Amino acid sequence: MKSNTVKEGLSKAPHRSLFKAMGYIDEELSRPLIGIVSAKSEIVPGHTHLDQITEAVKTGIRMSGGTPIEIPAIGVCDGIAMGHEGMKYSLVSRELIADSIECMAMGHGFDGLVLVPNCDKIVPGMLMGAARLNLPTTLVSGGPMLAGKVGNKKVSLSLIFEAVGKVTAGDMTPEELLEYEEKTCPTCGSCSGMFTANSMNCMTEVLGIALNGNGSVPAVFSERIRLAKYTGIAIMNMIERNICIRDILTKEAFYNALTVDMALGCSTNTMLHLPAIAHEAGVSINLDIANEISNKTPNLCKLAPAGSHHMEDLYYAGGVMAVMKELSKKDLLNENVISITGKTLNQNLEGITNKDDTVIRDINNPYSATGGIAVLKGNLAPNGCVVKRSAVAPEMLVHSGSAKVFNSEEEASDAIMSSKIQKGDVLVIRYEGPKGGPGMREMLSPTATLAGMGLDRDVALITDGRFSGATRGACIGHISPEAAEGGLIAVVQDGDIIDINMNDCTINLKLSDEEIKKRMDNLVLPEPKVKTGYLARYAKLVTSANTGAILS
Repeated sequence: MKSNTVKEGLSKAPHRSLFKAMGYIDEELSRPLIGIVSAKSEIVPGHTHLDQITEAVKTGIRMSGGTPIEIPAIGVCDGIAMGHEGMKYSLVSRELIADSIECMAMGHGFDGLVLVPNCDKIVPGMLMGAARLNLPTTLVSGGPMLAGKVGNKKVSLSLIFEAVGKVTAGDMTPEELLEYEEKTCPTCGSCSGMFTANSMNCMTEVLGIALNGNGSVPAVFSERIRLAKYTGIAIMNMIERNICIRDILTKEAFYNALTVDMALGCSTNTMLHLPAIAHEAGVSINLDIANEISNKTPNLCKLAPAGSHHMEDLYYAGGVMAVMKELSKKDLLNENVISITGKTLNQNLEGITNKDDTVIRDINNPYSATGGIAVLKGNLAPNGCVVKRSAVAPEMLVHSGSAKVFNSEEEASDAIMSSKIQKGDVLVIRYEGPKGGPGMREMLSPTATLAGMGLDRDVALITDGRFSGATRGACIGHISPEAAEGGLIAVVQDGDIIDINMNDCTINLKLSDEEIKKRMDNLVLPEPKVKTGYLARYAKLVTSANTGAILS
């Protein structure tokens, strides 16, 4: 056992003494030591109940002959961090989580890990750290929140952001907004649409490092507790069979994940996180590969914000495995990959059925023949940019408009709230990338406000920052290279025409080569916004091209 490095032999008497100071007995120390990485906190709704999940995991481990040892992980709530300086710390927290898991596991000689995350950057951060270590590793999340209900309408977090825009436009009263505030988030769990947290938890199931149901079983269902117990049992089976996380995180598994990503219509942030996890596992995937897969994968689901269904509806329809079953009908998945069960995907899909084809479309009746996410390229984004095509109104798939340019999210939000954005505009928000922000903020507040004002079918938004998984409309993020790296977005001026074609996957600034060269030659980049602290160190290391890969 790897843990023998901290507990076996004469020289480890001091180490055993420290274990005994915490109440461990020799019988516990003789067993495999399993680190349970819990992101439990009292500031994230998706994490406030993780102590219950962790206790259930411990039960499963003890039942199967292991010794569970809980260790902590941080986590930022993207919703609470949204719309202010705090959002600059969301994406960068992913690297802190990965680093801390590496430190804790190596420092204490764990034989295996069970990851207990739930929300946006915590899931990929934990997987990145675990992939570096290549121990037997499983994951069980806290599960999605139930949808709220206002009147006869199911609601999720994105709609309350949009409700703010409705109040601004005079289409909703403050009293009606208060009802949304009170009823939108009725339970603990990750927010109830196909936002980043739920997208990544679905991806863990596809990748094979979480049990069936991890992506969709609601947080408040007792089935989630049972799932956690089975996860504790699964880690002990992995140790017995010497199955490590990199045995599961293969190229074929990541290609499966990208395929299901497109079928589900997941968050655009998966295009940052999946390549980062893959990199740590020694696998290379990129935006070009994602686009190739998207072009041949039908979009089978439209969960909020793309449609009216929520995670609980996906659960009742059969969950992620039912989506995979549909894809398997046209041989779109590699079914020879293994999961933490030790079984192949083909075996895991036995007996799975699609229980509601209004939630999960039949493979022969998709919403579209291509996937929910598209990667656009052109002179404005030679390295690519990302849009959640499944959440874009048909009339905005092709759009040409006049640029309105802002150098920060705050400037753009002020313009929106003061009604300076008109139908047909292309709103450009720059210097919000990983280096320029720094930190690559999500922009749910301005996009949702526009949607609430009824402009999501008339205004396109582009940014070198990110758009939230809760965003809908023609919102195109991750423009690379970013403005702070001298990307073309840095020289766009008010009134420039930007052409967007999501059918052809192109995005271009309509200027002559001569004019572009003139502007680029005269470009003067601003001073860094942050000069000390973690954000400053992050900005020196990262580029918009490698945000989806390791930062070292």
